[in-house]
Amino acid sequence: MSDILLQTQGLGVSFGGVHAVGRVDFALARGEVRCLIGPNGAGKSTFFKMLSGQIRPTRGSVAFKGHSLDGLDAWQVARLGIGIKTQVPSVFEGLSVIENLSLAAAQRSGLRTKDAIDAVTRDTLAEIELGAIAGRAVNTLAHGQRQWVELGMILASRPELVLLDEPAAGMTYREVRRTAELIAAINRHSTVVVVEHDMAFIRLIAQRITVFNQGEILAEGSFDEIMAHEAVRAAYLGKQGDTHA
Repeated sequence: MSDILLQTQGLGVSFGGVHAVGRVDFALARGEVRCLIGPNGAGKSTFFKMLSGQIRPTRGSVAFKGHSLDGLDAWQVARLGIGIKTQVPSVFEGLSVIENLSLAAAQRSGLRTKDAIDAVTRDTLAEIELGAIAGRAVNTLAHGQRQWVELGMILASRPELVLLDEPAAGMTYREVRRTAELIAAINRHSTVVVVEHDMAFIRLIAQRITVFNQGEILAEGSFDEIMAHEAVRAAYLGKQGDTHA
């Protein structure tokens, strides 16, 4: 990986005497879709939150495009060109779908005129296939639709790096497949990191997988390599290792 977008060195955090994440060395190439997996307590979500500025590490460092993120809050990380989507949608509840998308488009670097913002808004609305409900307030939408509005906001704002926390949680199989398509659309312009546990969904989106176990990286590789990795299967994939979705 010659073009490293995000890198950690010895990154870790402890809560009292508990080492939630040890000392993790991690490198993410520009243009990747990387999935972070592991059982509850493996450290993947805590690691994710250190990347996004939601948790301050107690050791090690994080660099984005070669610049340190150490000591930055989540809003400061976001302003550097890192989009963050948590499990709970972060949308403007009382505004319509198209208003949410327009506000996001206005944040994109290089869009300086109303016509340009409106064009991106229209294109994004078509991409997420919610044109029929463009005028509805987001707080009236179903769970999957709300998630897609937030993914649409990411598409419209086009950050360099997107961090997604279980974007398909609570969705039907049909919604999961649509979500995978939207992540592929985001990946045309942005590098993506996804924390996920649903292996069928991961199979749809992952180019490379990082496996966490007991606060450390256990393995990295393609979907097929991870599914064939004996230590990974023994540690926590179990029956999920036999997925045919």
